[in-house]
Amino acid sequence: MVTVLILLAAVGILVWGFIRARPDGKLGLFAWLQSVVLVLPWLSFFGLLAFGIYVNLAWMLVLVLASTSIYIYLGRQMRELADARELADTKDLADTDVPQTQTGTEDDTANISNPDSAGISLSASASTTEGDTAAVSPDSPTATPPAIPTDDLAEIETIFGVDTFFTTETVPYQAGVFFKGNLRGEPEATLKALTAQLKNRFGERYRLFLINGPDEKPAVIVLPSDTDPKPSDVRQQIFAVVLAIATFITSLETGAQLKDFNLYDQPERWAEGLPTALAVLAILAVHELGHRWQANRHNVKLSPPFTLPAWQLGAFGSLTRFESLLPNRSVLFDISFAGLAAGGLLSLAMLLVGLVLSHPGSAYQLPIEFFRASILVGTLSRVILGDTLQNVDLVDINLLVLMGWLGLVITAINVMPAGRIDGGRMVQAIYGRKIAGRATAVTLVILTIIALANPIALYWAALILFLQRGEERPCLNDISEPDDTRAILALVILFLMLAILLPLPPNLAGRLGIG
Repeated sequence: MVTVLILLAAVGILVWGFIRARPDGKLGLFAWLQSVVLVLPWLSFFGLLAFGIYVNLAWMLVLVLASTSIYIYLGRQMRELADARELADTKDLADTDVPQTQTGTEDDTANISNPDSAGISLSASASTTEGDTAAVSPDSPTATPPAIPTDDLAEIETIFGVDTFFTTETVPYQAGVFFKGNLRGEPEATLKALTAQLKNRFGERYRLFLINGPDEKPAVIVLPSDTDPKPSDVRQQIFAVVLAIATFITSLETGAQLKDFNLYDQPERWAEGLPTALAVLAILAVHELGHRWQANRHNVKLSPPFTLPAWQLGAFGSLTRFESLLPNRSVLFDISFAGLAAGGLLSLAMLLVGLVLSHPGSAYQLPIEFFRASILVGTLSRVILGDTLQNVDLVDINLLVLMGWLGLVITAINVMPAGRIDGGRMVQAIYGRKIAGRATAVTLVILTIIALANPIALYWAALILFLQRGEERPCLNDISEPDDTRAILALVILFLMLAILLPLPPNLAGRLGIG
């Protein structure tokens, strides 16, 4: 049932995407086709799986390679079309007598502030505790005179030119100012040129963002630097330590449940749950090291990890805020993906090693239903354990199998495309803020439906809704999209998330000889 709902949601999104793409002509249709060719292999796989038809993995690999090749070809065609369109727009602009700067009227300001516009928001990153300050949000219902002094605003307007960003309108709102206009060069080069001029005049007093405006055209926002993300204070650091201790305790309880006793009734047996607790903390630590490896590489500061204790799994993962501005969407993707990849690979290694080490008489026994609860775990188990899974109720396994499974589930729920968790950040990096917002809504609806059968889904949906619902603050260059390789990696890890979380259909489990 869940698989069918996800398939219907995916088809609905593709149809909606086609309707949205048509007004953009050939360029929009090519963008839509890119989404289709990347989703089609996985949609086919899970669609057939829902009806008990198993597709050989070799054929799936062929389909994935073919769709990737078509995706890259369409990307090149899109870039050629975009370059041709930009050249035509520039030529039209050169023939038009447009005043370089105007001050927006109240109607213009209201348009920028319209919550139904493009979803621009320069609010602060994910807030996990009190004290985090929000910056500017053009989505707010009203606009106020800018905090930027008039003399400074006049000086800021002089940094623009016909060779970088040709301004046509200046709209003040809240803490900064919004410039409409036309981008006259490559986004990254233009951002560097404008930022250099801004620093020459004002030092570190202001920040310049290159974003997609409400009309989906490039725009510039300038903000005072005091709206930058704030570092964690002492209270937040203490809170992070408290959450880490709580996560250790819940991980001990998870280990106790696996040993079939209650830690609170028999605290003297805490050592028996220690291996599970250490494994969960190791997976969380490696996940966090992945984030920080890429963050250090790109000179981005991160907050302490705020771990999320959970009785059933030991932990739901951790929340980490960005404490500095991100240069571009590729950096947002790299930091988000690195943590998921690091934690996921460690978990997968634990699972595989545990399966190899499993034998009759191993310390733990699992009901056969465990192997039917995940497409990925069930398939790998069948390949490695072979006929051991046939015609049995209980299977002897090594402890590492359980540790790997827990880690994969923790990783998978953080891949979900929602809000400011890692999966939501990846979707925002690849597809932009609009798609990320809609993906969050769809994910929350699906989690709510699943919660009717599994209360863990409700808990996770509530955490996303109340703590990580919104999109991440835009990057300094929020226009340039990540490359095709990153887009493919995002879809691969989203597919693996589904393969981990979706159960094997009973008829397929029977055909595979599981049970």
